[in-house]
Amino acid sequence: MTDFLRELNDVQREAVLATEGPVMVLAGAGSGKTRVITYRIAHLIKNVQVPAQNILALTFTNKAAKEMRHRIDGILERGSSADLWIGTFHSVFARLLRSYIHLIGYDRNFSIFDADDSKSVIKQSMQELNLSPDTLPVNLVHSMISKAKNSFVLPPEFHRKAADYQQQKSALVYERYVQKLRENNALDFDDLLIKPIELFGEQPALLEQLQEYFRYLLIDEYQDTNKAQYLVAKMLSASHRNIFVVGDDAQSIYSWRGADISNMLNFQDDYHESQVFKLVDNYRSTKTILQAANDVIRNNQRQIKKELVAKAGTGDPLTLIEAYNERREAEKVAEYISSIRLSKGIDYRAFAIFYRTNAQSRVIEDVMRLNRIPYRIFGSVSFYKRKEIKDAVAYMRLVLNDRDGESLLRVINFPPRKIGDVSISKLKEFAETSGITLYEAIRRADEGGFQSRLVHALKEFATLIETLKVRASEGTVYEVLSLLFDMTSITSLLQAENTPEALARNENLQELLSMARDFSDHNPDAATLGDFLSTISLASDYEEVQDSDNYVSLMTVHAAKGLEFPVVFVTGMEEKLFPLNCHEPSELEEERRLFYVAITRAREKLFLSWAQSRYQYGQPQMCLRSTFINEIDPDIILTEGGRKLSESPRKTQAPAAMTGRPSYGAPPAPRPGGAPAQRPVQSQGSSSAPKSAFRVGSRVHHAIFGPGTVLEVQGSGAQQKVKIGFRTAGEKTLMVQYANLKIVQ
Repeated sequence: MTDFLRELNDVQREAVLATEGPVMVLAGAGSGKTRVITYRIAHLIKNVQVPAQNILALTFTNKAAKEMRHRIDGILERGSSADLWIGTFHSVFARLLRSYIHLIGYDRNFSIFDADDSKSVIKQSMQELNLSPDTLPVNLVHSMISKAKNSFVLPPEFHRKAADYQQQKSALVYERYVQKLRENNALDFDDLLIKPIELFGEQPALLEQLQEYFRYLLIDEYQDTNKAQYLVAKMLSASHRNIFVVGDDAQSIYSWRGADISNMLNFQDDYHESQVFKLVDNYRSTKTILQAANDVIRNNQRQIKKELVAKAGTGDPLTLIEAYNERREAEKVAEYISSIRLSKGIDYRAFAIFYRTNAQSRVIEDVMRLNRIPYRIFGSVSFYKRKEIKDAVAYMRLVLNDRDGESLLRVINFPPRKIGDVSISKLKEFAETSGITLYEAIRRADEGGFQSRLVHALKEFATLIETLKVRASEGTVYEVLSLLFDMTSITSLLQAENTPEALARNENLQELLSMARDFSDHNPDAATLGDFLSTISLASDYEEVQDSDNYVSLMTVHAAKGLEFPVVFVTGMEEKLFPLNCHEPSELEEERRLFYVAITRAREKLFLSWAQSRYQYGQPQMCLRSTFINEIDPDIILTEGGRKLSESPRKTQAPAAMTGRPSYGAPPAPRPGGAPAQRPVQSQGSSSAPKSAFRVGSRVHHAIFGPGTVLEVQGSGAQQKVKIGFRTAGEKTLMVQYANLKIVQ
């Protein structure tokens, strides 16, 4: 046996040595997945004497392919990977199509259209079919066509299955779109998977030739394959059946972009003679963290059973953070980070904060900046730098200052008003020759000799701005932003588009609306539009990271896959947030897999946090703790008071500060003389009122809903409820022991 195979554990080695026939390696989180696939390739070349060019390894990212080559060259002599076919599905099949696509009527010098090119062709197709993007958004059609191609649903089948107006019209566009791509000798990104299947189907002799050439096929992250990738891999491996797939069904979290977990679950049905190896030895996380992961994932019905086994020590219990709102949740996370850094002397780079949706980053970013904690958004951009946020802020800046030409030009066509570059140039010329501002030129558009259609569009834009100005002079910034969304239908258009990207942009705008509501509720004497914009300007000017790589990483759980950190915070553990609203059992199971991914990113310490209330769509809403937390053994979860969750009654109020616990999360060390060091904590006013103190007519204050008056008192003791009429939030019925109410009169 070659020495390098001794570096593998027993199961890894068995998988590497099983070179003939179909093999599936179930590689649990942190179990050495990449090591197995690279050592197998090295073994095939070095020990089995397989020519490197006869090995095809397919990945999902260029980074993974590069890492694979690097590791193989590290195991064998440098340059051993040169002849290997290693790359992403798309890059490998683009290379093959360059050689053989002429066999199905294309020129080898075909173009590959990116998403913008594809959308342009879709728009042309819709124009030819007299379909308006107002009723059928281009992005929606593009998303539907892409999803169909990834599922290998071609136009005839798509047309047969079309169930509603949008699908029926999209079927017509899909057919026209395919024709126009062919006329242009072009492929879109999805065609790089579709056309090889078409090629192999029409040219069986070529398929036989390639099956003989690619005698060994290896696929990384098999749980992420879609229908088209599954079919093309099955075709190529049909002769020798030397297909080797590595993945983890428990980490299948991309169904929204076409990934089909069935490809992995049904592997043994497709290949009855297959061997299956389970890699469960985890070299990343503590025993406690892995117990939590195992507790959660075993609740899924559709899975291949396995239990991760820790090769590290037992480690600390999980810590459950409970806060009365999302800002206090973020503050507590910041406090823990500061405390752990002081007590353990570790860098900011050791910490990661996860959230379910991108919109949640806003409050966390605000608190990080306030506490001077360096951070970086991973896989996205900072909240205030996202396009839709900058667009909405530009509107508000223009309302406040109509001489702001930059903001005007940013929003004059958002949403689209068919005011093109030529029209804008003429408008600028009119403003310059008349000696007036660009906005004044818009207001006086009927004097500029423009076409009536343009005059009408400009007048409508001016009316919008003037209406918002009136609201800004009379109401709160929340009311201004709400009116902006209503009058422009920005959020409605994004909801109608109904693509993952559009829905994410809508969530960000709704988070901005929630921020405006929070600002208005908590700054009644300084809630002007100018004050709000000043707050945003200071936040958006913040540089996430200066000249250092020492920062806290902020990211969605989806972006966290494949990464690991010593200390992880999973925030927003609330029903309807994590998990999101689920209408099908399969959706809930994918949310659970996503939580499993979040847990297994942590090496040494895991925090779970939730908020009792959270602004949603501009309104404060009471929240329920995520059911996923209940799936974890309560004996391995500590509350902030240091007690096991199984032994801890519910608190009567959200804790204002942390108390001591072993190791991670302990408070700063006592100062000389025995006095504990104090950490800054946001003031919560006086302590909660006694339960018996509430009377009809009592004036109270709630941390989220603000001031209100007690309308009704129901029950007594631990079950006592009060109905309160809040000035801004309307009537709410609250459990007294959880509400943390303060009597103000």
